[in-house]
Amino acid sequence: MSKFKPEQEIFSALEESSDAPVNLEILLNNLPGMAYRCLNNANWEMKFVSQGCKDLTGYEQIELLNNADVAYADIIHPDDRKYVRDEVQKALSQSCQFELQYRIIKADGEERFVLERGIGRPFSAGLFQIEGFITDITKQKQAESKLLKMLARQNAILDIERVIKTGSDLRVILGSLLDQVMMQLEVDAASVALYEKELQQLHFYSLRGFSSRQPSRAPVRLGEGLAGKAALDREGIHLVDIAQADHDFEIPECFQKYDLVGYYGLPLEIKGRLVGILEVFSRSPLQPDTDWFDFVDLLAGQAAVSIENMLLFENLQDSNIRLELAYDNTLEGWSKALELRDRETVGHSHRVVDLTIKLGRTMGLRGEELVHLRRGALLHDIGKMGVPDHIMRKPGPLTAAEWDIMRQHPTHAFNWLSGIEFLRQALDIPYCHHEHWDGSGYPRGLKGTEIPLAARIFAVVDVWDALTNDRPYRQAFTKEEALAQIEKESGHHFDPQIVEVFLPIVRRMLK
Repeated sequence: MSKFKPEQEIFSALEESSDAPVNLEILLNNLPGMAYRCLNNANWEMKFVSQGCKDLTGYEQIELLNNADVAYADIIHPDDRKYVRDEVQKALSQSCQFELQYRIIKADGEERFVLERGIGRPFSAGLFQIEGFITDITKQKQAESKLLKMLARQNAILDIERVIKTGSDLRVILGSLLDQVMMQLEVDAASVALYEKELQQLHFYSLRGFSSRQPSRAPVRLGEGLAGKAALDREGIHLVDIAQADHDFEIPECFQKYDLVGYYGLPLEIKGRLVGILEVFSRSPLQPDTDWFDFVDLLAGQAAVSIENMLLFENLQDSNIRLELAYDNTLEGWSKALELRDRETVGHSHRVVDLTIKLGRTMGLRGEELVHLRRGALLHDIGKMGVPDHIMRKPGPLTAAEWDIMRQHPTHAFNWLSGIEFLRQALDIPYCHHEHWDGSGYPRGLKGTEIPLAARIFAVVDVWDALTNDRPYRQAFTKEEALAQIEKESGHHFDPQIVEVFLPIVRRMLK
């Protein structure tokens, strides 16, 4: 309970001094608000009220005294009466002061917030005499409410910004924005439509407050209906009550279907360019204040920026996809060019790619790792472009000197590809797939896990494909012979763990 100088001392002085009544009554009548004395009987009968009761309640003193025409308890807002009575009775039972905030309804029907401070003294059997002051705090409450609303709206903006920063898709961002629109603007439905320039229409991308969160409104052509007109004119449309509005456009079906009355539609623009429209709907006349419109403008600006950024991101993603496709087509072109030069390995590169990806996935590679694995497999022998034709196409065994030249092709691959940014992570296979687990390979003689995982994976697949296909200098091994050879080389040529994973995969393929 709040502590303050008890006003009952004034009333006590009023009783104790013969000169005091006139002076103190004048004082009380000139204080803001209403001083009072009442009994806590069934009707809380008023025994004294100051002249301030007129400004506070709209009733004259004579109307309130002894509950002549109206009981003060009946002026209290119906939703607050029980709270007030319970709190006062609680204070009386504890012999302490009370301080309450509640609403009253004035004689003209206006609703006001008041602050009441009082204290009770025993009067007669079971009754207390309550004395205190009641003052109007409506302006303070309105200022407090406005501040709280401003804080809530600021938090709503921050929440939307957080969603945008997560990189969610546009539907999630706009859905979050509409959730805040519904909550902060206290409307019953809302929607965002995106402008499709090629079709000259608005496509409803996100809805709230209707029967489903999924778009259920048909696209609207520019200039048609409320949304189309607002978008075409680049001006907001505000209808307090659509049934009483003077309009020359077709009323959307959703108004009748969902009992909607009020409407506000605002075009979403970026640097003068239309990107969409934000709409809000209410089931009662829509008569917001200036702050409401300012907040809608702020949300509309945020929605426009979100749409613009997401469309730019999607366009960038599309460009990246096309660019990556062009890269991969180029790589496949290089691979085919090499096979045309080395006719004995025609089809080799494409055959090893699929099996390499399957083995890599089984070994736990994911996402970008598989992308680089695929590119490395396609380009594994690209360095052979630097080996002279007389060596590449020699039908018989190579001499020691010729082998020295042949073994330079991984180094050629490294020198050519390391300068290409998007291929650097795919270099492990072209540069290292001839390294052996026991360190006997080339070009650097790497050993064990010094050899990159991608190269160790590919090495098994590369040898498998080479063994199971004809070469000019030998016939292809049978599948079982090739598997036996790979198993034999486990721990020498190949990583034993990879061989252990590879063998079951191939055996399942052969069934």
